[in-house]
Amino acid sequence: MRFATALAAASFCSLGSRNSVMAAFVPSVRTALSRRVMSSSSSSSPLIRSFSTVERGRPPPLSADEFMRLFSEVDEEVDPGVVEGTDLRVLKYPHPALRAPNAQVTQEELDDGSIKKLAKEMFLVMYATQGVGLAAPQVGVNKCLMVYNESGDQKKWLDEVVMVNPQIVEFSDGLDVENEGCLSFPNMRGDVERSKWIKVEAQNMKGKKIKKKYKGWEARIFQHEYDHLDGVVYPDRLTEEGRSEVQPRLDELSAEFGEGGAL
Repeated sequence: MRFATALAAASFCSLGSRNSVMAAFVPSVRTALSRRVMSSSSSSSPLIRSFSTVERGRPPPLSADEFMRLFSEVDEEVDPGVVEGTDLRVLKYPHPALRAPNAQVTQEELDDGSIKKLAKEMFLVMYATQGVGLAAPQVGVNKCLMVYNESGDQKKWLDEVVMVNPQIVEFSDGLDVENEGCLSFPNMRGDVERSKWIKVEAQNMKGKKIKKKYKGWEARIFQHEYDHLDGVVYPDRLTEEGRSEVQPRLDELSAEFGEGGAL
């Protein structure tokens, strides 16, 4: 199952995604710092203490040690190799599975437990790589399935989200730009413009239809993973200047993969 790929006739998950709008999603330092300040409940945290001493909305000052610790915690993806409990591996660009059509998950697949098993193993891989999200095509399964945990903390399992056959049905007019990384593109990052909020329709693991509105950080994670279900990767969303900056790394990845890649 390591590189099992459903490349047979299949339809894309979405009917069409807006062009202006990530495969485990890797957070940027800037995003993680902002979220760490807002979400920490410890009054003794050096981030909270320093935040109270500066003007609201401005990032708190950090010592060099604190900055490097934060950077190492959130900005460096890892390749764990063999992950205990699964044969799945994160596929690297330009593996054809990252560009292949992705088939809708069927009710039969939900009922027989195969999708539940797949989602569980995807979480194992996601946590092992220190990501916060993963789409099925990234592990060689061309199905419309994504998993994520916005905290990236395996201990916070209540934050785990599984989306089956998701669709983005509405995008905000407002856009923002954040620095993104992706486990299928190791040692590479870029600034990506995405919608500030989205409205989503999907199914849960029992096949029940659900509707959600996501904003901010969670909306960005969702859009990144949703792109993978459309055969879109985040370098496709970079500006011309941004693309030129990462092109040498893309060329390296293509050379490492060899013939048969899907650029």
